[in-house]
Amino acid sequence: MPRIAGISIPENKRIEIALTYVYGIGHSSSKRILSKAKINPDTRTNKLSDKEINLLREIIEKKYKTEGELRQEKMFNIKRLKDISCYRGTRHNKGLPARGQRTKTNTRTIRGNVRRTIGSGRKRAAEKT
Repeated sequence: MPRIAGISIPENKRIEIALTYVYGIGHSSSKRILSKAKINPDTRTNKLSDKEINLLREIIEKKYKTEGELRQEKMFNIKRLKDISCYRGTRHNKGLPARGQRTKTNTRTIRGNVRRTIGSGRKRAAEKT
């Protein structure tokens, strides 16, 4: 398995899809990377030569923030919002949606699947026979 940006890329997938296993690289970025490297997107990962893998690794390291660096930047951005106590920062602190979604319904996943009405989500007791 070739390693790019600290991640083992799956061998039997098309390289266009395999690159998306790296955090920070999606479909459009993988297409852009492959066009710069002049590699066919339909090529399987195990068919790539060492030279092509090194070329992909170079392009990704120079042009893109991936994995730990990107996660750290994201974490610092959220921490900055919390420190300045802006609206979005307080929403992050409380564990609520920060982008204007409604909270009366539809936010169970971010609130930890809390069901606040009496009968919702409860299984019925077994009936007596």
